[in-house]
Amino acid sequence: MKNQTLRLTETGVLLGIAAVLTVIQPFQLPFGGGITIASMLPVVLLSYRYGVKWGLFSAFVFSLIQIATGFGNVRGFFLPQDGLSTMQVLGMGICIVLLDYVAAYTVLGLGGLFRKRFSPSLALGLGTFTALGLRYLVHIISGALFFGSWAEWFFTQEGFYAIGDVIMAHCSGTELALIYSVFYNGLYMIPEILLTTIAALIVARVPYLAKKREPAAAAA
Repeated sequence: MKNQTLRLTETGVLLGIAAVLTVIQPFQLPFGGGITIASMLPVVLLSYRYGVKWGLFSAFVFSLIQIATGFGNVRGFFLPQDGLSTMQVLGMGICIVLLDYVAAYTVLGLGGLFRKRFSPSLALGLGTFTALGLRYLVHIISGALFFGSWAEWFFTQEGFYAIGDVIMAHCSGTELALIYSVFYNGLYMIPEILLTTIAALIVARVPYLAKKREPAAAAA
């Protein structure tokens, strides 16, 4: 009972910290996404300390928190669009939410994959890099499927003239949408991955946080 209470308490505190850090974004992109101060690390840390099963559950709960706190953005996915029926907009909106929120944040629960294989620093660092890398992959898929129509506009913006001309000349359709998604999401996810991984390596040096806990109900 004591271990379960500690686990629930730590989970609530770490998810709360993650939610607050998510709001603090020194750099934001116009169509969603931004660099935070290692906001995903508390979620990954839960998986590292209590195992992947509990990590996935905690990360799923965090995805619901993100949906609730980002309701204004979520609502935008369901606004009427020219050329699309109400059912098409509804279906697309649900798919975007499932990918960009539920899947993208739930995969952070895989951050504890290496908890029993390496030293604390390597296990947490590698787990963080992998978990956030998977989140990046989910955003790439979502962007390519649902936001690829912005590709031509994106690659004609200032700062993309040289490479944008080359990409536009050699790519089109699905390929162009995929490259756009890799570039757009990479603008915030690549720095986020690097910053959070560095933070994980530092946190892993804190004895209490580096300790792996194994409550029977949460062992993975």
